[in-house]
Amino acid sequence: MASCDRVVQLTGGRVTGWVSTEKSAHLKGRRSRDTSPEIALRRAVHRLGLRFRLQRKVARRCTADFVLPRHRVAAFVDGCFWHGCPAHGPSDFRGPNAERWADKLEANRARDLRNTVAAEAAGWVVVRVWECEIRQDVEAAARKIAAACVRTTTSAPMRGR
Repeated sequence: MASCDRVVQLTGGRVTGWVSTEKSAHLKGRRSRDTSPEIALRRAVHRLGLRFRLQRKVARRCTADFVLPRHRVAAFVDGCFWHGCPAHGPSDFRGPNAERWADKLEANRARDLRNTVAAEAAGWVVVRVWECEIRQDVEAAARKIAAACVRTTTSAPMRGR
């Protein structure tokens, strides 16, 4: 059977319509947590003296990659491919699953926006960092998070002192 023949697959009893191809096989089982850019950013943030907690829920159905609870800052590391980076994300898809891939990335962007709004409504300052920003200059990306911490510290009233 040719790779572009339409194959209907059953997943958990429902029809998905995805076609398994050689090119897409390497995407199976990709990490969603503790990716190398995320770890690099956490190390750089830690070197700046900031302390954080991993994978904390900041709003309903919204979990940040890491949070700095003292400063109410929620950090999200967005992968260029999966979140549609304007500089490095895919601009078009080819193949039998092209429409589904475009829909998937659009759904990811919509979820990112929804999560940002929900976290901000819950009182968190949201910092989103692209994977390419981290790869280009991890220290600058860490300073971006530190700057958000400084803004929250200087604008928040002193509590309990």
